[in-house]
Amino acid sequence: MSETFPWLSVSILFPIAGSLVVPFIPDKGEGKQVRWFALGIALVTFLITVAAYLKGYDPSQEGLQLSERLNWLPDLGLSWAVGADGLSMPLILLTSFITALAVLAAWPVSFKPKLFFFLLLAMDGGQIAVFAVQDMLLFFLAWELELLPVYLLLAIWGGKKRQYAATKFIIYTAGSSIFILLAALAMGFFGEGPPNFEYTHLAQQNFGTGFQVLCYTGLLIAFGVKLPIVPLHTWLPDAHGEATAPVHMLLAGILLKMGGYALLRFNAQLLPEAHAQFAPLLIVLGVVNIIYAALTSFAQRNLKRKIAYSSISHMGFVLIGIGSFSALGTSGAMLQMISHGLIGASLFFLVGATYDRTHTLQLDEMGGVGQKMRIMFALWTVCALASLALPGMSGFVSELMVFAGFVTDEVYTLPFRIVMAGFAAIGVILTPIYLLSMLREIFFGKENSKLSAETNLIDAEPREVYIISCLLVPIIGIGLYPRLMTDSYKASIEALVERDLNSINRLNRVSNSPVNNTKLIPAFASNPKYTFPILKS
Repeated sequence: MSETFPWLSVSILFPIAGSLVVPFIPDKGEGKQVRWFALGIALVTFLITVAAYLKGYDPSQEGLQLSERLNWLPDLGLSWAVGADGLSMPLILLTSFITALAVLAAWPVSFKPKLFFFLLLAMDGGQIAVFAVQDMLLFFLAWELELLPVYLLLAIWGGKKRQYAATKFIIYTAGSSIFILLAALAMGFFGEGPPNFEYTHLAQQNFGTGFQVLCYTGLLIAFGVKLPIVPLHTWLPDAHGEATAPVHMLLAGILLKMGGYALLRFNAQLLPEAHAQFAPLLIVLGVVNIIYAALTSFAQRNLKRKIAYSSISHMGFVLIGIGSFSALGTSGAMLQMISHGLIGASLFFLVGATYDRTHTLQLDEMGGVGQKMRIMFALWTVCALASLALPGMSGFVSELMVFAGFVTDEVYTLPFRIVMAGFAAIGVILTPIYLLSMLREIFFGKENSKLSAETNLIDAEPREVYIISCLLVPIIGIGLYPRLMTDSYKASIEALVERDLNSINRLNRVSNSPVNNTKLIPAFASNPKYTFPILKS
């Protein structure tokens, strides 16, 4: 059945088709019927992706599975090509899972509910497509598809500065996407013959080192905005500062992971020689992300912006893992994306639930609400402990894998590894400080009399407890037994790392030849034979 049934195409098109039905659902304007319909579509989509994993996906294989191909516009070289491997299948499952919970989190939405749930379902299909498509031009179209729903969700349902945040989001993300299109066209039209943008074809192309470096640079900018990488990050705190809880969950749980996935898929997998030269920069940028965002989060007095900068800091570990040339470190980067998707979604949902009760995001205006919201305090505490990488939680395993993988990576010199790991450890130390102090300011201390008088501080509702429980189950499950997730992508990660190491060896052989004495590994690497970044002379 797995060979004939188009699991991935259905998982992409089903929620999009469901979104087109939303406007025709009889509803009095309160959204009661629409939300049940949207939840049903989202849950069925999740079940479809689970069935795809169980019926047609073999975790022990490294190659593409669940492949489907249809010539769409052959004159342009565009085909409907979808498939899944270890880099994409876990993120497809994460996308459908988080989206279903985001629909449930949107239960209180009463302003233009049809449009709101229409956009959520359209995003569901578009985001799954980003991870499932196997054609670079089609990837660009899917990448662009999710921009408009996010823009509208921010601009219509956001806070007081929603127009500014939405405009900044679309300028940053749409503007940087031009680099994806340019790289796709350059790679697809490379060589003789008709254009071909499929990943399997591009992976077999003999791109020159200079060509790879140019494409890598453009893609790094595009994906660096979405990850985000400092200093391309400034749109994210503004977007999170104005978004509603369901949009928070999609931004933190899925959109940021698109950047990390794309770096692995294109920069590391399709452009291995350029990746061998840019990898040290990724390590440095990852450390900058961790320290800068952690310090900035420490200084934030707005609850949403504090958690937003915390997300940027945690994504720094993804960069370090991608920049390492060890299977353990790269596997840790993949697990960190999945882990942060779950933890980030839970924290931002709790931010929205807390705001609904206190009507403020300023920590200075909170305090002493722990006695009135004991269940909410317990949920906040568990999720915050997961974010600060408490042993037994998924964040601890993923960050430990990144650290261990990088420190034992013999491609880099020992002094470089010690210095970078030492700086990254500063961020690890800062994280529990600002998260635990945040909990203290919200739930302990002297109660704000004005807050108590003006608001009805009811405790967590069953719907809210259920959403957090659904997120905590995989967080704790992965923390206690990481192979639940790592086995699903182990083969693909090992093949990717082997390809990158082979590229380093090939570049080193070229650099040692009498014809070309270009050095190819920076001075802070164990085999000092190249400089970063350099075009082949």
